[in-house]
Amino acid sequence: MATTDYSSLIAELQDIWYEKIPLSKNMELSISSFDGVRLVTQARLEPNVNVHGTAFAGSLYAIQALTGWGMVHLQTRILAVNASIVIAHGNIDYAAPVKQDIVAVCEFSNLEEEVRDLLEKRKARFNLSCSVTSDNALACVFNGVYAVKNLDQ
Repeated sequence: MATTDYSSLIAELQDIWYEKIPLSKNMELSISSFDGVRLVTQARLEPNVNVHGTAFAGSLYAIQALTGWGMVHLQTRILAVNASIVIAHGNIDYAAPVKQDIVAVCEFSNLEEEVRDLLEKRKARFNLSCSVTSDNALACVFNGVYAVKNLDQ
């Protein structure tokens, strides 16, 4: 099975974040990997630290919200769809403090119906979850609803 090279899509997303969403650059958010289904991002703890020396809750929220947005952006690029993507709803559950660099993971699976809606009806809502672990335990989970409009046609 051939492996697809997503390096240009990854570079494009990183540029969009840093140029259009300055907070992402200040948080030092970067893309670790993307395989077409799984997006992994990271950010150093230092620029995202709170008064307790752990990751700031707002940074954890923003990093995961951007990771989900980034996943939807990458999927629309793979589909060759010119899309407008906004977060319609987001919530987060914090289970444990994050005491190390932040690594967020988002997977794109079981969304065939939403992809079909985007292609056929020109709009869709994607429900995505992102997670962060710390010390090999789940630290927080972000659930976001991303509203996507197909701008083509």
